[in-house]
Amino acid sequence: MTLPIYAEPRAAYLHVPFCAHRCGYCDFTLVAGRDDLTDDYLRAMSVELASLEHPREVDTVFFGGGTPTHLPPKQLAGLLELTRKWFVLAPGYEWSVEANPFGLSDEKIELLADAGVNRISLGVQSFDADVLKLLERDHRAEEVVSAVERIRRRIENVGLDLIFGVPGQSLDLWRETLSTAIKLKPTHLSTYGLTFEKGTAFWTRREKGALAQLPDELERDMYAATMSDLAAAGFEHYEISNFARPGFRCRHNQTYWQAIPYFGFGPGAARYINGVRSSNHRSTTTWIKRVLAGERALGMTEELEPEHRAREALVLGLRQLEGVRRDRFQQLTGFNLDELAGSEIARQLAAKNIEDFGDGIRLSRTGIFLADSVIVDFL
Repeated sequence: MTLPIYAEPRAAYLHVPFCAHRCGYCDFTLVAGRDDLTDDYLRAMSVELASLEHPREVDTVFFGGGTPTHLPPKQLAGLLELTRKWFVLAPGYEWSVEANPFGLSDEKIELLADAGVNRISLGVQSFDADVLKLLERDHRAEEVVSAVERIRRRIENVGLDLIFGVPGQSLDLWRETLSTAIKLKPTHLSTYGLTFEKGTAFWTRREKGALAQLPDELERDMYAATMSDLAAAGFEHYEISNFARPGFRCRHNQTYWQAIPYFGFGPGAARYINGVRSSNHRSTTTWIKRVLAGERALGMTEELEPEHRAREALVLGLRQLEGVRRDRFQQLTGFNLDELAGSEIARQLAAKNIEDFGDGIRLSRTGIFLADSVIVDFL
């Protein structure tokens, strides 16, 4: 039997590393203030995409960043054209683009819509001026409202990204943020607890005592409020950090959580093809230099052993609130779920961190709050 991990990828990720500036909490692969590199980036992307050898049909495409919509109109149009050249969009496709409210002109919205983009993920983070300032965001609340209204004239599917657990943020202020977001009637909401990643400005400021991380109990209350408020507003909680209106789950991201193959292009981009996981060099300039020199720009590559691959699929699957089904897991990995992880399943069941619903397992309400520690124990 040919396992799904060896199937032709039906999802493609393209990384756009450009931003106006780097926010203090961000550790993503990006360059700020280097718009002079955009033409070389497009040339390198053209070369890397040509490695496909022929156009591939896909169900989902995702432009991530960085800020894809930071590209000037000419270069944005070029990237859209390259995408249409190398990927055939299957019927019912999803094409997502991450966008920043600031600088999202009507011209860029028209370019996206005319190319076939049908889903926008808007990096809002907050509507509060003080929180936006602390997060070093370059937009204001009124620009979010304007962006949503203008996008919706051409693209119905608009999701918002929000951050909670910001120093100085209260539970009431977070719930007000959720309320404001709900009133904009997005199709999707992603809510992320602020993390202090080593190497970021926020990490350094916290170490020096210039930023105080919120207590764990308050962050837990914020997450609990997120689940209850969004459920009351009609959103489905389908992944630890993600909520959607019925029919509007992010299908591209589900590819990752279901541990099935996907293409990846651009600096820092990851891919999973034929059971091999690899990613490109994180430096945009190094990636450009190597690709244009006719070299591979890999930063990491590994072929997982079958058991490791199966355990990784289990960990990713448990991020989804529907959990991991035994039949699908066997089909995907070739492993029986209970033979592979029976002792850990029993331990987590006893701790009431997971539930066994017969056909599979999933995080319990308690386990959702402890998700990172619970899930990693299955590796």
